[in-house]
Amino acid sequence: MDRDGMASFFLGLGVGIGVGLLFAPKSGAETRGLLKDKADEGKEYLKRRSSELRDSASDIIERGKEVIGRQKDTLSEAVEAGKQAYRETVGQPMPPEGQMTR
Repeated sequence: MDRDGMASFFLGLGVGIGVGLLFAPKSGAETRGLLKDKADEGKEYLKRRSSELRDSASDIIERGKEVIGRQKDTLSEAVEAGKQAYRETVGQPMPPEGQMTR
């Protein structure tokens, strides 16, 4: 559920409570009990949804890490292939990394 969905949920919850209070055919104690029960249901729903969202966020993060790892490997392979192509073209070995020749 996105941010707009949450806002709609709470707006609907508030309107429902308000209409329920205006037209409640029950006593005050019964109405309060019903409202408490509905609030508890809403709280449990939010806990469940937040847990689901947290789990899916963890999955997305893990997949992102895997993709970054593959991209890093691909980039390293491309750099090595470029070095090898340079060596073959120039016909001499490249100096070790970190050393420069004049």
